[in-house]
Amino acid sequence: MRLNIGVRAIVASTLIVGVAHATNGYLTAGTGINSNGMAGAGSADPTEIMLMATNPAALALVGQRTELGLALFSPDRSYSTSPSLANGNGGAFTIGPNDITSGDRLFPIPYFAMNWQLDRENSLGAAFYGRGGMNTTWDGGSATFAPRPGFPPATFPGTYGAGTAGVNLLQAFLNLTYAHSFAERQFSLGVSLIGAMQRFDARGVATFAPYTYTFAASGGTVMPTSLTNNGADMSYGGGGAVGLEWRPEEQFTAAIAYTSKMFMSKFTKYSDLFAEGGGFDIPATATIGVTVKPSPPVAVSFDVQRIWYADVASVGNPISNLFACPTAGAGGTDLQSCLGGSHGAGFGWRNMTVYKLGMSWQLDPDWTGRIGYSHGTQPIPGSEVVFNILAPGVVENHFAIGASRRNGDHGEFSAAFTYVSNKSIQGVNTFDPTQTITLQMHQFVLEFGYAWIR
Repeated sequence: MRLNIGVRAIVASTLIVGVAHATNGYLTAGTGINSNGMAGAGSADPTEIMLMATNPAALALVGQRTELGLALFSPDRSYSTSPSLANGNGGAFTIGPNDITSGDRLFPIPYFAMNWQLDRENSLGAAFYGRGGMNTTWDGGSATFAPRPGFPPATFPGTYGAGTAGVNLLQAFLNLTYAHSFAERQFSLGVSLIGAMQRFDARGVATFAPYTYTFAASGGTVMPTSLTNNGADMSYGGGGAVGLEWRPEEQFTAAIAYTSKMFMSKFTKYSDLFAEGGGFDIPATATIGVTVKPSPPVAVSFDVQRIWYADVASVGNPISNLFACPTAGAGGTDLQSCLGGSHGAGFGWRNMTVYKLGMSWQLDPDWTGRIGYSHGTQPIPGSEVVFNILAPGVVENHFAIGASRRNGDHGEFSAAFTYVSNKSIQGVNTFDPTQTITLQMHQFVLEFGYAWIR
C-alpha cells in the first residue's frame, strides 16, 4: 500500500509541477541521472534502470535496483522583434516591437523506477518520468494590425494582440519493460510498453480565430470555441520501444533502440489550434550507441539519436499552410489548411539528429565521475519564428558533468549538472515581411538521485 501511494504521488506531482528538462527540441537530452551526467550518452553503458527509457535492453544488465530522483530545471527564453515599415498597414500583422523574457523559470521534476531480476537472464522494470519543455508566459508586449478590412491599423496588448500569450505542455510516462539476455550475456533484448499522458493549455492566440477550420467552414459566421484560453486539457495514449545490446567482450558494447510514435488522443479543447482536430502525437526516436573501455576505470560512450518531429502534423506542418485557408485572404480554397484542419499550420519543426559524447571513470571503489557534450541542430527554420514564439526550443549544445558515490553495497547517490549554452535564431515575420523576429534560449538543470541496490 505504501508503494502504491508513493507511485501515485510521483505521477501526480510530475503532472502538477510541469515536466521539462535540458532539451533537444522538446525531448530530453537523456534518460537517467548517470546518462544525463554524460549529456545523454551511454545507451550502450547500462548503469541505471532509467536508461531503459532510451534502450529497453539495458534493463537486463543493471542488476536489481530502485531509483528515485529530482531535477531542478531552469530555462531562460526570450524573443524580440524589430521595428516594422508596415506597422499593421496593408493587412500586415506586426508584433511589437517587443523585447520580452518568458516567466516560469524553475521546474522541479521527480522520477521513480524499479526493477525485478527474475533470474540471471530475465528482468522486469517499471518507471515513471516526465519530459517536455514547451512552457512559456509572455507578459506585456503588443501587436498592430487592421481588425477588419477598411479600418486603420490598431494596437492591442499581448504578443499576438490577444492578451498574455503562452503555452504549457506537460508530459508523463509509465514505462513497463521486459529484458532478456542470452548467448552467455553477450546479447540482450528488451521491449517496452509505454503509456503516456499529456496536459496542455494555450493563451493569447485568439487573433488567429478567423483562420480556423470552424470559422472558415461556417463561411465566417461561427467563431471557434476550441482555440485558446480554455484551461487545461488532457490527452492519453502510448506506444512501444525495442532495444538490442551486444557485448562481444568486456571492453566493447554496442546498442540500437527504437521508440515508436506515441499515438495520443486529441486535445478537444484545442481542436481549432492543432492540426488534425487537436492532434498532438509524440514523435518517434531511434538511438545507436557504442561504449569502449580502453582501460578498466574508463568508459567512453558515443550515441547518435534521430527524432522525427516532422512526422507529427501539429509540430511539423509549416505556417505557410495557413495561406491556403479560404479566409486567409490569399485566394486559398483548402479548408484542411486552416488551423485545426488535417494540413493546418503548425510549428514547422524539422527532424533532428543529436550527437552525444560522454566519458565515465571510476576514481576509486566508491566514486565514479562523468562528463559529456551533445550537439543537435535545433529544429526551427527561420521561416517559422512567428508561431515558435510560443515554443522556442532552439538550444543546441549541452555540457554536462556528474558523479556517483556508493553507499556501501546497497546504495548509490548520484548528481548531475547540465548547462545548455545560449542559442538564438532570427527570421522574418510571416505576416509582416518588413519585420524580423529573434528567438533566444539557454538553460541549466541540476539533478539528484538515490538508488537502493537490492
